[in-house]
Amino acid sequence: MTARRGSVPTMHDVGRLAQVSAMTVSRVLKNDPGVSEATRERVFAAVDRLGYRRNQTARSLRLGGSGMIGLVVTNLANPFYSRLALGVQEVATEHGLRVVLSNSGEQADREPGLVDGLVDHQVEGLIVVPAGSRQQHLAAAMRHVPVVFAARPPAGLDTDCVLVEDFHGAREATACLLAEGHTRVAFLGNPPALYTGAERLRGFWAAHEEVGIEPDGALIRQGLTDSATAERAALDLLGQAEPPTALFCTNNRISQGAIRALFKAGTTLPVAGFDNFDLSDVLGLPLTLVSYDADEIGRQAARLLIDRLEHRDGEPPASRRVTVPTHVIRHGAPSGDGPGQAPTGA
Repeated sequence: MTARRGSVPTMHDVGRLAQVSAMTVSRVLKNDPGVSEATRERVFAAVDRLGYRRNQTARSLRLGGSGMIGLVVTNLANPFYSRLALGVQEVATEHGLRVVLSNSGEQADREPGLVDGLVDHQVEGLIVVPAGSRQQHLAAAMRHVPVVFAARPPAGLDTDCVLVEDFHGAREATACLLAEGHTRVAFLGNPPALYTGAERLRGFWAAHEEVGIEPDGALIRQGLTDSATAERAALDLLGQAEPPTALFCTNNRISQGAIRALFKAGTTLPVAGFDNFDLSDVLGLPLTLVSYDADEIGRQAARLLIDRLEHRDGEPPASRRVTVPTHVIRHGAPSGDGPGQAPTGA
């Protein structure tokens, strides 16, 4: 088998000749140690036979493309999205592609304009962290370019996505608090309409059900959008006649707001939260944090998108869902106040 007469061989051509996927070809060319020697030999033999040269930017320009992919995130000020963007850029650079970054600011009504602008600028594909559940504009974009979702899944659209173990991580972190004897754990969450908010509440609730405890609805606060709203919600909870003895927070900004509230109230309670954050290990608070590799979310999303670009002249792959695993890390010792006691300074 050779490439079509007059055409430039592609990574997909190499994969077909070597009887592997284009992604495996990419891994071999990047010297990935996880590829077997036999597969490596077949790929290099196919590269030699076809005369393949790995230059994705030149290939894109030859095909009338821009050599660019678009990335839309919801809050670039949040370190999570900065890390995700770095992961996307890492893989894109390996393939000779540039990344055009847009920030929706968690405003769903801004997102369609950003997406349309990227498509108008002829990006070859899009990676999107959707700001809301209404995604008709993304369905329209998919008629022109492949779209991969990151951190939040597509709503009724047939395309790839990369997610975090939201449910599992929330359940594991909440279970740590319950195992210490806390029966009044407050929940400080982002908007319930967001997939992450709903899944993390589900994990929080499941951990309680597993030990036969029903969460107190008076201790659940949702719709928090930043550290300031989280701080106000936490102060309100701490001021109740029966305050919580521990807090669960659904992202890093909410955890930071809750921690500020604890300092203002002059108390120390165990805090469990999604997302690790800088200096969490030196705060002197009992912290249980759900950690994961945010860069890997971006890397995986970029790999899925590039794989779709490699298949754009043939049968596209079936939609795929990749999940990035979480693990719990713990800092500090359990609070000296103990479960069930009023927090000092409240």
